[in-house]
Amino acid sequence: MSPSDDPDFGAKERDLIRREFMQRMSSARSIHDGFLLRRWSTGERKGQPKVPAAVQSMLDRGLVALDDFDKHWPVARFTTAGFRALRRMAADRRAFTPESHARLLEEVAALTGVDDDT
Repeated sequence: MSPSDDPDFGAKERDLIRREFMQRMSSARSIHDGFLLRRWSTGERKGQPKVPAAVQSMLDRGLVALDDFDKHWPVARFTTAGFRALRRMAADRRAFTPESHARLLEEVAALTGVDDDT
């Protein structure tokens, strides 16, 4: 898949990204930390990662990959295609407010090893 074939984020995915990486109480999560997921505590899926619909959509399209090595908290981390989509999203000035997403914008600007398709 070439960089120009990479999918972009849908509306629910963009909303999740804004909420997850927004600055709160003078700190923000790093985009490299990904999305913290919970685990099913009961039922037939007990112990498996509980994946929200927006994260599942990104998983299905290769924008994030599941990292379930930690026995406590599984994580969905951006793939190279996900970082490319994040760069395209950040290029739209309407996508993030500089006051609430300063760290995210700095990290996206500093991404190295991700081909720029613009």
